[in-house]
Amino acid sequence: MSTWIFLRGLTRESRHWGDFPEVFRRAIADADIVTLDLPGNGRLNQMESPLRVDLMADHCRAEMHARGIKPPYFLLAMSLGAMVALAWGRRHAEEISGCVLINTSVRPVSHFHQRLRPRNYPVLLKRALFGGSPDELEATILELTSNLAGNRASILDAWIALRGESPVSRRNALRQLWAASRYRIDARPATRLLILASTRDRLVDPCCSRRLARCWESGFAEHPDAGHDLPLDDGPWVARQVRYWLATAPSSG
Repeated sequence: MSTWIFLRGLTRESRHWGDFPEVFRRAIADADIVTLDLPGNGRLNQMESPLRVDLMADHCRAEMHARGIKPPYFLLAMSLGAMVALAWGRRHAEEISGCVLINTSVRPVSHFHQRLRPRNYPVLLKRALFGGSPDELEATILELTSNLAGNRASILDAWIALRGESPVSRRNALRQLWAASRYRIDARPATRLLILASTRDRLVDPCCSRRLARCWESGFAEHPDAGHDLPLDDGPWVARQVRYWLATAPSSG
């Protein structure tokens, strides 16, 4: 068995993966999947979110140790979660067999206006400063992150229910946004990498992933139609890309 740790992004929790873990498990038969929440999200929503991505990675490492699950691990992560995966792989490469990074961005490879598309500033600032009802907040997130998902009403209802059960405070949302905006990595983690992007990502410019893959000479694939939440929009495509990468990528990355 291979241990896979799944990490979600800004203000999202492990239950936002939906049915993707099962889709992935069918494609990667030996995958033992662990879905972790970042501090401040999900079952950890009462914790204060760290202002540094590397501290989020430290928390995840400690959680795996507490569960008695020993490395090595594969990390599959998107957006802020992918930054956490990079921090983990950069500082503790011996623990990581490989990273799959979905629609992420890092300084100094990409500029701020590419890491968060400017047309989203007004709506995100409005939601961050003034909030809104759970329905409005989750409808905004779904609109920004998904292009292809069917049963949108059911997804929205599920996300509203999650927010009601485990609300992320405005303070923690801002702290996570700050950590993501400040994170930088100056060298490639010493592990094999697969970077996945969505051409029609309306939140993060896909050039961020393209540049990262080119700079680090990593595996790369780009979905032509999906949005930022690529596992939601086309989970089977993600799983196929990972399966192909595992079969073809050299262990050195």
